[in-house]
Formats: sequence, C-alpha cells, structure tokens
Amino acid sequence: MRRHRPRLMATAVTALTLAITSFTAPASAAAPATPRAAAYSWRNVQIAGGGFVPGIVFSRKEHNLIYARTDIGGAYRWDQAARRWTPLLDWVGWDKWGYNGVVSLAADPVDADRVYAAAGMYTNAWDPNNGAILRSADRGRTWQVTQLPFKLGGNMPGRGMGERLAVDPGDDRVLYFGAPEGNGLWRSTDRGATWAKVSAFPNPGNYSDDPSDSSGYGSHRPGVVWVTFDESTATSGTPTRTIYAGVADKDNTVYRSTDAGASWQRVPGQPTGYIAHKGVLDAAGHALYIATSDTAGPYNGAKGDVWKYDTRASTWTRVSPVPSTSSDAYYGYSGLTIDRQHPNTLMVATQISWWPDVVFFRSTDAGQTWTRVWDWTSYPNRSLRYKLDISAVPWLTFGQNPAPPEATPKLGWMTESVEIDPFSSDRMMYGTGATIYGTENLTQWDGGGQFTIKPMVTGLEETAVLDLVSPPSGAPLVSGLGDIGGFRHDDLNAVPAMMFVRPGFTSTTSLDYAENNPSVMVRAGNFTDSDRPNDSHVAFSTDGGANWFQGTEPGGVNNGGTVAASADGARFVWAPGDSGQPVVHSTGFGNSWAQSSGVPANARIESDRVNPRKFYAFSNGRLYVSTDGGQTFTGAASGLPSSAHFKAVPGHEGDIWLAGDTGLFRSTDSGATFTKLPSAAKAVNVGFGKAAPGRSYQAIYTVATIGGVTGVFRSDDTGQTWVRVNDDQHQYGNMGEALTGDPRVYGRVYLGTNGRGIIYGDTSG
Repeated sequence: MRRHRPRLMATAVTALTLAITSFTAPASAAAPATPRAAAYSWRNVQIAGGGFVPGIVFSRKEHNLIYARTDIGGAYRWDQAARRWTPLLDWVGWDKWGYNGVVSLAADPVDADRVYAAAGMYTNAWDPNNGAILRSADRGRTWQVTQLPFKLGGNMPGRGMGERLAVDPGDDRVLYFGAPEGNGLWRSTDRGATWAKVSAFPNPGNYSDDPSDSSGYGSHRPGVVWVTFDESTATSGTPTRTIYAGVADKDNTVYRSTDAGASWQRVPGQPTGYIAHKGVLDAAGHALYIATSDTAGPYNGAKGDVWKYDTRASTWTRVSPVPSTSSDAYYGYSGLTIDRQHPNTLMVATQISWWPDVVFFRSTDAGQTWTRVWDWTSYPNRSLRYKLDISAVPWLTFGQNPAPPEATPKLGWMTESVEIDPFSSDRMMYGTGATIYGTENLTQWDGGGQFTIKPMVTGLEETAVLDLVSPPSGAPLVSGLGDIGGFRHDDLNAVPAMMFVRPGFTSTTSLDYAENNPSVMVRAGNFTDSDRPNDSHVAFSTDGGANWFQGTEPGGVNNGGTVAASADGARFVWAPGDSGQPVVHSTGFGNSWAQSSGVPANARIESDRVNPRKFYAFSNGRLYVSTDGGQTFTGAASGLPSSAHFKAVPGHEGDIWLAGDTGLFRSTDSGATFTKLPSAAKAVNVGFGKAAPGRSYQAIYTVATIGGVTGVFRSDDTGQTWVRVNDDQHQYGNMGEALTGDPRVYGRVYLGTNGRGIIYGDTSG
C-alpha cells in the first residue's frame, strides 16, 4: 500500500468584505473575550498505525529508549513498561502544523535525556513555514525550537533516507544536520540552539526524482541525507575526528572529514550510479556499510547495491546479497542495520519490492554471505524463516486474499528503517507503509528456526482523517480515512478487525447516514479506476456500516467527492470529485443515477436531517437548496466564505451551520440567509453532539479561532458562549478536516487530524 500525500487544509486566512443581501452582519463587531477552558481528557480511537514510519531510532546510551518518526504524524517515544508509543508533538498547533512532518530524529549518545528532531513537512508552497530543529532535555516531554532559514520535507521524496540529524558521540554539544534543496550541511556547537552552514562541505546534492515536476514535489532534492561518526576517532569531550556524510548525488554519494568537520572530501573509489540511502559504521571493525538505490524512494527503487568500505585500507567491496548486475535484481536497498553486540552481523532490506513481498537479508560474516528471510521452493511456493502474527492488528490483511506467491499480510513495503536493538541481538523493529513490526527472537533465524514478527505499534496512530459520523444508534463512530479507507468503530478502545471492503477505497472522502434510519449509510472514495474497472466509487450499507455493497456510478468517475443520504435513507445525492463531474442523485441504493440541475459540479453536499426531500450544496461562497430529493437545486445565500464545511442540525429542519475562513455562520431558514456569529474570527469545521443536561438544542463543536485562540470549542447555548475543550498540549497540528460530537454522550467530541488519527475528548469536569 502506498503512503499518499495527505489532503491539506488552508492555513492562510484573508479577510473578505461581504456585500450581499442574504447575509446578516453580527450585531456587534467587538472582539469576544477569550473563552474559558473546560476540563477534558483526550485519547485516540484505536486503529494502530495506518501510515508510513520512515525512521526508528534506538538510543545507543540506554536500553529500551527508542524513538520513531513519521512523515505526517509527529514523533513518538517507546514506553517499555506499557509496550506502547507515547506521542511527543501533540503540542504543535495550526500555526506550525508542518512540524508534524519529522524528517530526522537523533537520540543523544552521551546524555540519554536529550533528543532532537528536524521538523517540517514540505519544501514547496504547501507548507507556509520554514523547518525547525526541536530539542528536548527531558526525552521529548518538553521542547525548545530553533527555526531554520529553509523548509524541510518530512513528507517529501527521500524521507526514508537518513538519519540526516546526528549528535557527535565525542562531544554531544556538536550536532550535524543534512539539509535538502541545495542548503548543504549544517552544524551546531551548542546542543542545537544555534546553527551555521558548514561552508567547507562541497556538495549539497543534485538528485531529484523528476526535475520537470512543476509542483515542486517530484523535483524535490533530498540533499545531504545522512551523517555518521567513526567512534574509533573520538575522545570524550572532544569532537570526533572522522565523520561520513551521504549525499543524494549518483556520482558523488559519500563524503568524509578527518579533521572534525573542518574540511570534507569525496571518498575516493566509491561506487557510482546510485544513491546511498543509509550509511552505517562499525567502528570496531573499521567498516562503513552503505545501502544504495536508484531513486529517492520511498515508493519506488529498481536497482541498487550494498557496499563495504574498509576505513583503514580505503578500499570498497561490493557485498550486495543480489548485485545490481544480476538478472534477479529488481530492487534497491535500504533498511541497513548492524547488530552492535555482534558487529559482523548485519541486515538490509529491499528498498521497495512490491511483488511478491519485501526481502530481508542477513549476514553473520560482515557481508560475505547472506541468507534471505524467505526463499523460493517450487514456484509459486516459498519457505519462510518467520511467523507473522497480526492478531493485535487484524486489518493488516487489508481484506485481501491474493494468489501465491503473494500473501497477506505482507511482510512489509517501504521498509526504509530496519533496526536491531543495540542492547539486544534478539530485538528488531522496522517500519512499513502502515505499521511498525518487530520481533524479540530474531536470532532464531541463525539457528534455522522461525522467529516471530508482530505489530509493535500500539499508541502510534498515523491516519489522515477525512470524514467522521457518529449516528444516534449502532456503532458510536464510523470513519473515513486516507490510505486505509475507514472503519466501523464498535469499541473506541479496540482495534477494528477490518477496514471497509467490498468495495475497498484507498481513501474514503465522504460518509453519511440517514438521520431517521441510521442503519442506512453511504460512503464515497478513491481508488485507481484502471486497477478495478468493475468497482464503484460509492457504496451503501443497511446495517450501520458492518457490511457494504456497491452501487453503479456515472461514467468518468475516479474520485469520491462528497455524498449525502436523505433523512429517511431513500435518496442519495453525490458530487464526485473529478473535475467538471456533475452532481447526481439516486432513489434506492445507486442502481441508477440522474444528473441534478442548478448546482455546480464538485459542490460539497449535505442533507437536511429532518426533511427527507431536502438537500444542500455549497460551492464557491454560495449555498444551493433542493426540495425535491436532489433533482433540482436553487441558489440561496451567497457571499459566504469561498470554501467551507457545513452541516445541518439533527431535529431542526433548515438549521445549518457553516465554518469557513471568515468565521462561523448560521442559517435557520434552509440557507436563504446566514448570520455571522461574532465569536469566531475564522473556523475550520463544525459538528453537533448530545445536548447539555437541561438543554434541548445540541451541543455545538467547532475548530475555530475564538478570542484570538485557535482550538476546539464547545457551545451549549447555540453559539452565544463557548468553552475551549482542548489545551496547548493537545493541538494536533492541522486538525479539523473531520469533526463531530456524539449524539449519545454529552461532551464527547471526535476530532479528525491529518496524521495523528482520530482523537476523542470527554469532559472530565
């Protein structure tokens, strides 16, 4: 499964002047007071993983101190006693959402309490902020920030290479950081507080996957991608003399300094034609190993080699398990690791091998000979050196049943980080495109037995959440997710058995249920049409999301867009996401679709929660209303924010709330007019939940800026007053693409994040 770039939400807000007859200005323009804070507890709805983990870092100083970095979901620390991961960057808010893209992480090899992260999600215009180096002296509980003068790419090509951030084991005041996009190598001499470019470093890296990509994504230059120290040249308290660095340059990929970074030279005799994704040094054995591939990754890579450099004799030896010159070579290499207890033992992974599975190679003689984690017997059969137990995360089969030699669950994909515990030869962890796998009896491999691999991902939640619904009966929550489709969550604290299948969507872009018949549900989503030409991008359920069946679809649909169910579940309106694709409506469960009139293509669709013939659409600042089941729409209020989320209130016909970049708006006349609430300067989303005790109107939840504070807010009095229900330690980056309250539990709110999964909050006051 490929880890797609997540959907982004706008962060820059421009004030608009509204001059329209159907909009009512607030009675007072006075700035609202900062809302009081409500006591809330926050936790994840359990999914377990769901995204790419490009880096796992074991401390060389302290056993069981382990960190993981993700491309869009922040960083984590392993809790050995609880055997789960603890999130470290939930304090990152909307203003710095890109810090949840962690391009590198370093654990101090001298002071176990110190940890560093290089943060920044994109190097193009998608991320408005420059990158930063985050530093902590308490294992990530609190952080200090040094902003860099350039952007970083935690979710850009090459993010699995590294680690590009490194702490000098001789003098841990000294750190190096390899920067992207021509910015070269940087150094700090004060534990990351200040940084300066290493002017003597000669090559910032020229490689990009697609130099012609005008979006800036494929043309991204990963730059300087790893730094490692030769500890045999280190003296305590003095900067290490010999340092190696890897560069994304196929002709010049390894550099060395022998004078503590004062000068740098290309290592002579090095291999060319490929990029060194990893560089791992065995100081005791005087050997530098590199794993190379022909692309930046992490999605592709068809050729590569593993090389060993004798640091004393200055000689290179190719030690590839399968050399790039072999007719059997169809992958590059990454995931290189050494057993620090037995340095002649090393492992490497195929940088990408989609078919039939990833291959791990293991050598106990410094790369002279290798064994494979699986071998061919009589095609299509394979013999395995491992057992894979996914009982803790059963959805990792993805609901598939492929023909041999493929199998489900897969052993892995995008396996850029494979790490043997430096304190235990038996423990290994590795990241994939959806989870962290690990073993605690790895050395069974060497004795001819089978070692056991299990998910080691509890606590790490990395889904991008696109939609959420909490119906009044049935499962408390149903989710639409990027990359892994979505789930029916019968128990918020248990990992679901399976994501949506039959049909399965790569990403579920929209969900709805029939308000007066909640067992009826509809979802729309994305997959590549050419891969599954007989499948539809819309699906239906009559048992509250437990089972699904697909309807038909109009020609040319390849993107889910938004979809809505009528209040009684008898009608559906669908706006596919393909450019120019018209809005359509159906009676029954999508047996046929007819084009709706009077509504722009690609509008956002919602249903009235009382009147089964009434639907709403929003496009480019204007609301549209249908009173005939979606057959025809009529333009209503205009002059609203150019893009917005909106929802109709259960139990109140024609009651609509709309959240956009100019504020929060309400209509009580089916969208004919809207009134702007004076409280919110800007808003991201809005949702509803069970009314407060003694109240009849639903509690309202919004992600918005109120009283100068951006956060999650609740109102129990139709928006007259608000309380903030999150705090500065629970901001979750660019949250709010999905948001809903719970109609059965007062105070409970479900919050979608872009990389930290589904968060739910309960009142604790």
